[in-house]
Amino acid sequence: MKKVLLIEDDELILKMVEFKLSKEGYQVYIARDGDSGVRAIHELRPDLVITDLMMPFKSGLEVTYLVKKEYPDLPIIVLSALGEEESSVQKAFQLGASDFVAKPFNPNELLLRIKRLI
Repeated sequence: MKKVLLIEDDELILKMVEFKLSKEGYQVYIARDGDSGVRAIHELRPDLVITDLMMPFKSGLEVTYLVKKEYPDLPIIVLSALGEEESSVQKAFQLGASDFVAKPFNPNELLLRIKRLI
């Protein structure tokens, strides 16, 4: 069973993604801020990370940077609200993000992107 770590502070998105991925047979782990997300990556060694850009304690950019430094092959999908600056999304790709999904998003689209990466 593939492990997916979702780092997100929006409760609705957490529940929606957790439900969809669990139903598809993924083992889903949740972190509600960047600090706990980085700790969870070290503890869980997930097959894929999904992170929001704007979060408490550490941003998705900081998470991406720290993860790619230690686990360069770990795929990361970055979530971002449509209104967030395009430069942040570009920076995420420069830091090694594998994919980007704009909020609001269709859970089926996210699932397809996950399947493509793992």
